[in-house]
Amino acid sequence: MSSDGQGSVSPPRDGDDNRGVKNKFSGNLKHELRTPLNHIIGYCEMLLEQAQDEGLDIFVADLDRIHSAGEQLLSIVDDLCDPVAHRKMDEASMHHEVRTPLNQLIGYAEMLQEQAKELGHDSFASDLQKVHSAGRRLLDLIVQNFASSELNSEALGSEFSPSKRHQAFAREPTQDQDKAAGPAASTGSLLVVDDNELNRDMLKRRLERLGYDVSCAENGIEALKLVRTESFDLLLLDVIMPLMDGFEVLEQLKAESLLRDIPVIVLSASDQLDHVVKCIQKGAEDYLSKPFSPVLLQARIGSCLERKRLRDQETLYLRQIEEEKLRSDELLHVILPRDIAAELKMTHAVKPRRFENVGILFCDIVEFTAYSAHRGPEEILSHLQTLVEAFEQLCLKHSLEKIKTIGDSFMATAGLATALDNPALNCVRCGLEMVAAARDMPANWRVRVGVHVGPVIAGVVGHRKYQYDVWGDAVNTASRMEQAAVAGSVCVNRDTWDVVAERCRGRSLGRIELKGKGEQELFVVDAVIN
Repeated sequence: MSSDGQGSVSPPRDGDDNRGVKNKFSGNLKHELRTPLNHIIGYCEMLLEQAQDEGLDIFVADLDRIHSAGEQLLSIVDDLCDPVAHRKMDEASMHHEVRTPLNQLIGYAEMLQEQAKELGHDSFASDLQKVHSAGRRLLDLIVQNFASSELNSEALGSEFSPSKRHQAFAREPTQDQDKAAGPAASTGSLLVVDDNELNRDMLKRRLERLGYDVSCAENGIEALKLVRTESFDLLLLDVIMPLMDGFEVLEQLKAESLLRDIPVIVLSASDQLDHVVKCIQKGAEDYLSKPFSPVLLQARIGSCLERKRLRDQETLYLRQIEEEKLRSDELLHVILPRDIAAELKMTHAVKPRRFENVGILFCDIVEFTAYSAHRGPEEILSHLQTLVEAFEQLCLKHSLEKIKTIGDSFMATAGLATALDNPALNCVRCGLEMVAAARDMPANWRVRVGVHVGPVIAGVVGHRKYQYDVWGDAVNTASRMEQAAVAGSVCVNRDTWDVVAERCRGRSLGRIELKGKGEQELFVVDAVIN
């Protein structure tokens, strides 16, 4: 029998059937394991007495939890080291029977020590440090002896080897590092998922002291229900749970588009490499083995929340960009016909086009200058806005495309953006309804409308402020028709009347001299028959 020089006892060699050697090994191991447990239970009992004597009731409940965990571990150690039973322990047993109470013992000792320091009970904190150190020492002894002995060698595997496990806990932070951690720099909504009530309680209280808003779920099914109904910034997830384990929770989260971006830190008593790899592959942000360093946990949580904050910010910016793009497109479609806007976005230019059969409508308010001279700008603009909006609705109704407004003049076309059987008739119908709509407005305006049909050239002018417009003799003629019309009427010349006469009722005004056009026979359209 040999020693490693640090008090731990080497296990018997494989195949050694000597009962005396086993008894000696079990007896020495039992002594090694019971020593830190005796320290834990002894100091815990003294602290309970001190708390009761000094009225420190806030510590009693957690000290009772530590004491109960110590007693539970003492019973397990006696059972494990029984030379008669000498039973093997698989991974599940190690987790539930040994690691769970030991993790709780260490966690509550850490938390109470921090609380005692904050409240100025330095002697109390010093004894709690002894309990915490004894718990760490017991953990190392269990891992070293049971991971390498016949009791558990085949179940724990190489990832649980004494050297690797010792290195993992060699990074335990110092007291100065604990102080340096300070309170949480930011807050967040966290969900703790663990089937063990004490684990949940301990972690919830620790995180709440750091400033986080913490909720708890006792299994994976409950956790998924919560994340589907509430908003969480981070999940702290156990792996080994009944009903639904941590692996299944990760799969469900990553399968749902609304949940896949919630970061997850796995906190597990198992530090098997295949568990770590599997969790990371399924989308976990990080993996910490219990018992974990509070400082390291705080750093990992802060890092995850910061990454989530940046992802949320990026998502928000992308959404804002998309919304701005939609608003820009809507504005562009207000200024330009839809197909013209699409061409401009795709090629950054609009090729001029000639259209052969386009109806052009001009509408103007009669005596608008005199009306404006006796009214304030707010009233004028309000009435004008109401009128133009009504005209725009009529254009949509009769398949006209508004081209522009110039002061109190309104211009639209038919058959330009959409092919129509009789664009002139569409313009006449719209013009007659414009006359009626203006008459019914609060301002009681009278308008005159001119309509003509013919070929036009259409395109976009300008680079800084786009203007879609139409040019040609048909446009000029329609403008002259509007000028020649009497108030409350729709006016066309002979060419346009011939196009709509079968469907309209009207009368001739005779031949009238038009500026730049000479004499032309004009007609007033009174109604569309059907």
